[in-house]
Amino acid sequence: MDQIGTHTIINEQNGNLAFKIISFIDNSHFDYFQRNNFHTLVLINTGEGELITNFGSFAIDKNSVLAFSPYEPFMIKGKHCKGVAIQFHSDFFCINKHQAEVTCDGILFNNVHQVPVFKIDDAIKRLFDDTFLKISNEINNATYGHFEMLISYLKIILITASRIKATLVPESVSRSKTDLDLLQDLKKLIEDNFRTEHFADFYAKKLFTTPKGLGSILKKHYSRNFSQMISERIVIEAKRELYLTNKSTKEIAFDLGFNDEHYFSRFFKKNCSITTQEYRETVGFGKNQSCNGILV
Repeated sequence: MDQIGTHTIINEQNGNLAFKIISFIDNSHFDYFQRNNFHTLVLINTGEGELITNFGSFAIDKNSVLAFSPYEPFMIKGKHCKGVAIQFHSDFFCINKHQAEVTCDGILFNNVHQVPVFKIDDAIKRLFDDTFLKISNEINNATYGHFEMLISYLKIILITASRIKATLVPESVSRSKTDLDLLQDLKKLIEDNFRTEHFADFYAKKLFTTPKGLGSILKKHYSRNFSQMISERIVIEAKRELYLTNKSTKEIAFDLGFNDEHYFSRFFKKNCSITTQEYRETVGFGKNQSCNGILV
C-alpha cells in the first residue's frame, strides 16, 4: 500500500477538503481527537491499538475498519499501525442523496448505537486494497470521466463495508442509550423536517428536552451547536438543487423554508463563501474538469 501515498482534492470554491486518500505508516494522523466536517473510513492493515471515542474505547488490529460521521470525535492510540484512510465531504459525495444506492447512512455512518469498528476477511481486504490503489491511480492520471470513476470506486468501498457491517449489527449494539438515543433521534428529525423547521425549539420539544439541554449535548459530543447542524443540512440540499435543477433561487429558497430569497442568498453566501449564482455557474462535471469538490 506504499504505492498509494497521500492525495487530496480541494474544493477550489472555499479551500476545504473535498476528498482525500491517505496511506499511513503510524497513527500520527489520528493521535489526537478528530472533529472533522467530512466522513472518514479507516482500514488498519497491520499493527494493533485502541480507538477512543466519546462513547468508549475499542480494540483495533489487522483488518479492522473504522467509520466516522462528520464531527464525530475519535482518536487512535496504537503500535505500528499501518493502513489507508479515505475522507470525503458531502459536497463531493452526498450519502443522503445516494442512500438508495449505497445504503451506508444508518449502518456505516450516522448510527451512534453501533460500535464504529468491525473486521473484514482477507478476501474483502484484497478488494479494498485493489480499489484504494485504483483511486490513487485515477487521481494521478485524471482524464475524461475522472469524477465518475472516483465516485464509482468510492461506492464500491461504501457498499461493501455497509454490507459487512449490516451483518454484524446484533453484535455491535453495546452502548449506553441516553445522549445517544437523543442524538440519533435528532438526526432523523432534522432529515425529516429541515425544509420547514429551522429552529431548536421545534426539535427540543419533539425530543422532550429544552433548547439549552439539546445544545449542551451537541456541544459535549460534537462540539457543534444546533444552528450549525441545521445550517449544514440546508446547505447540502441547496447545493443539490442548484446543481441538479434549473429552479430559480427564489424557488429553492421557498422549498427550503425561506420566505425571503435575499435572506436565503445571504445565508448561502455566509455558509459557502460564494453566491448561489456563482455556485451554479462553476459546479458541474461538464463545466469544470478539474477536481474541485463537485456535489454529486
